[in-house]
Amino acid sequence: MSELLAGPPLPAGPPPPALVLHDVVKEYDGTPPLRILHGIGLTVSPGELLAVVGPSGSGKSTLLALIGTLDRPTSGRISLEGHDLAGLSDRQVAALRARRIGFVFQQFFLLPGLTTVENVATGLLYTGETSRERRERAVSALTDVGLGHRLGHRPDQLSGGEKQRVAIARAVVGRPGLLLADEPTGALDTASGSGVIDVLRGLNSLGTTVLVITHDRDVAASFPRRVGIQDGRIAFDERDADTAAAPASSVGRPAGRSA
Repeated sequence: MSELLAGPPLPAGPPPPALVLHDVVKEYDGTPPLRILHGIGLTVSPGELLAVVGPSGSGKSTLLALIGTLDRPTSGRISLEGHDLAGLSDRQVAALRARRIGFVFQQFFLLPGLTTVENVATGLLYTGETSRERRERAVSALTDVGLGHRLGHRPDQLSGGEKQRVAIARAVVGRPGLLLADEPTGALDTASGSGVIDVLRGLNSLGTTVLVITHDRDVAASFPRRVGIQDGRIAFDERDADTAAAPASSVGRPAGRSA
């Protein structure tokens, strides 16, 4: 990635924020244009664990696409680990995404003919590692999510919660700095969903920045930071008392109230 992201080195000193959105607007073509996001400002520090919560149609999915570099904003700026995305080519953005962002979705997207360890190892296909190295890292990732005893099972032999854990292991096997989870408990029962949230907490404790998109306020309430989005705007930004000293979420405009 160093070749693809050639340019001035990042300044010495404390690490940059994991993520910064400054006055981000997203519109889609139409007459008049359809504006989905209205001046979003958000700063996420390295190692944070937060939920972005809001009802259907609030702009959560659009926000996730922009944070995950799957789309570009109409205006405003986004930086990831100090890299200003506006200054990167599509190829450079793709390289940054592949190495620094992991994705978990509501649907598991596991390959039915592969075992759990083989599914997770697919997340390393383009790293240049040998098949043995990929397998060793896949085993380690599955162990981290509590599935070290299910290495040889195929998806149809797993519960819904176990499938989501496999999907999480595949997302983090490349050791991304930022894990984005889109409604990761939406297809699960309460017990399985709670187990998945525990897995995300465990990965966060190892240093991964975790951002979860959800419409479920009970899920969001279990996180130390909650950012509410309504009608394409940040409605509130709350933190538990023991994390209240973290940097403010809004860049360029107020983000709402603090808990």
